[in-house]
Amino acid sequence: MVVLAIKLILAHIIGDFILQPKHWADDKMENKSKSKFLYYHVFVHAMLLLVAFQLNFKYWLGFVFIVVTHLIIDLIKISSQTKKNNRTLFFLDQVAHILVIVLIVLFYEGNLIEFSKIFTAKAQLFLIAIFSVTKVVSVFIDVIISKWEIKNETGEKSLKGAGKYIGMLERLLIFFFIVVGHWEGVGFLLAAKSIFRFGDLTKADDRKLTEYILIGTLLSFGFAMLIAQLYVSINCIL
Repeated sequence: MVVLAIKLILAHIIGDFILQPKHWADDKMENKSKSKFLYYHVFVHAMLLLVAFQLNFKYWLGFVFIVVTHLIIDLIKISSQTKKNNRTLFFLDQVAHILVIVLIVLFYEGNLIEFSKIFTAKAQLFLIAIFSVTKVVSVFIDVIISKWEIKNETGEKSLKGAGKYIGMLERLLIFFFIVVGHWEGVGFLLAAKSIFRFGDLTKADDRKLTEYILIGTLLSFGFAMLIAQLYVSINCIL
């Protein structure tokens, strides 16, 4: 099962990212279903699938299903695509393609799957840790610092939601540094963030803004280290 899944995912990655030039994607967005590159793209995927299935006739139904659904998914995507929803549709498109691959793998080798070995206590603990260190901590920090309202008096605009995503990424890095036993990575990350934040702190005459940034940073790092250490400790027991 795993071997077939790896082959199909590899074929998808090569077809969607390696062998699809940017001008193909741009032309598809501009000309929609009339773009010849849409059909070139699907043909490339078909050839890659033949290699992945090793020309084995028993997979003919899976081959046809993946090729046809790939064309349909891409047609739906490009017909609905605008500059505003481009990012959302990109991720939905990829999820749809992966789900198709999962269905095909289950169709051919579903009887070989032992779900008890996949959804183990350790796997569930890992998911809890990842969800906690990203979204859950973001909500906690928002609630904690919501009592302070800091106005941007510099007039400089920041990317919408950028701070939230930066926080999630830094906590994920801290989590993985601690899990693999490289605490020095946490120190490096803190030093790097301090350097980048130094400009904000020196330009800000408002002491409240400085304190606000420090509280947010320390909360983010503190929660990430706590969750990572709890994960390591509990994982050893399981």
